[in-house]
Amino acid sequence: MKLWNRASGNLKDRNSVWIAIMSRRTQTRNPDLEAAIIKATSHDETYLDYRNAQRVFAWVRTSPAHLKPLVFALSKRMIKTRSWVVAIKGLMLMHGIFCCKIPVMRRTGRLPFDLSNFSDGHSHLCKTWGFNSFVRCYFAFLDQKAYLTSMEVKEEENQAQKSNKSMLQELIKLQQWQTLLDMLLQVKPEAAEMKVGLILEAMDCVIVEIFDVYSKICNGVARILVKIYAAEKVEANTALKVLRRATVQGDQLTLYFELCKNLGVLNAAEFPKVEQIPEEDIRELEQITNGSSEGKTIVVRQSGSVAEGEGTNEEVLKTVISGNWEQFDEQLSLRGSNKEGIGTSDGGKMIVVEKPSTETHNSTRSHAHQPLPDLITFV
Repeated sequence: MKLWNRASGNLKDRNSVWIAIMSRRTQTRNPDLEAAIIKATSHDETYLDYRNAQRVFAWVRTSPAHLKPLVFALSKRMIKTRSWVVAIKGLMLMHGIFCCKIPVMRRTGRLPFDLSNFSDGHSHLCKTWGFNSFVRCYFAFLDQKAYLTSMEVKEEENQAQKSNKSMLQELIKLQQWQTLLDMLLQVKPEAAEMKVGLILEAMDCVIVEIFDVYSKICNGVARILVKIYAAEKVEANTALKVLRRATVQGDQLTLYFELCKNLGVLNAAEFPKVEQIPEEDIRELEQITNGSSEGKTIVVRQSGSVAEGEGTNEEVLKTVISGNWEQFDEQLSLRGSNKEGIGTSDGGKMIVVEKPSTETHNSTRSHAHQPLPDLITFV
């Protein structure tokens, strides 16, 4: 049966390529691009066509005019498919296109197709339920990522005409990123027979996104803690929720990466140790929300970690930046009441679109040598 499905899928791919090549070139159809997309999303679960995937990325980067044919061809293939193999390859291809950081793609808002109710039609449900769940979760994450990216573009355009963001706006953005991280942690194999090459390759792409999203959360938490003592009660309550959720997500990340290491996901082996937010920091924030905190300053070191130093209206502590935690000298007198805080301003993977990239897939190779901010330290 498996051999028959493979032969049938190969025949379908050949027919689709032939039809694409014979089609007429229009504003919404590019026969060569359509053929490359079909080859990059073939029915063969044992083979990933990196060469045609890179051809698709190159077309998109070359000119925005290729975006319409790409969306047309990929959407058509995703809507018609009943194969989990084609669906996952299509999602990985879409993931890579987002990583090209094309301005037009950042404004899409949502994915041009819907796989939220995907179900494989080539095998019994008892054999494919795990793959169906994987496709749905992967799609949900990419769809939400596309939405948040488009919202960020709009905010950047509006922010250029306004002053800096309020603390509440930053906290809302942090909560959105935490929601995205929760969706990422749902993308995992849940059935015993899912330890196959294609799933592990997709998990590598997910690991890259977790690096990126969790780093943004840590940076955001560091920025908020610098200003938390000037926050209003509503903002302090929201910040407390963010910190508590970050603590829970830290535990979930540890378990998730243990699972990935056991499965043999390559990028999971490079993930650093996740350190929890100290309980005393959370208790201190609870005191702020209750209005019982004393005058203190929060100092953020250059790498983004957070420490606390006590001060009064006439004295503060001087911070020495070092490779370790902050070290405080003896109290130094400071005239006046103004205070200043110190802060921080491929193995041939399908998702890799540029070797020197520092924000997406390639960042997994550099994170082992570059410290992540705040809650993460390397073993």
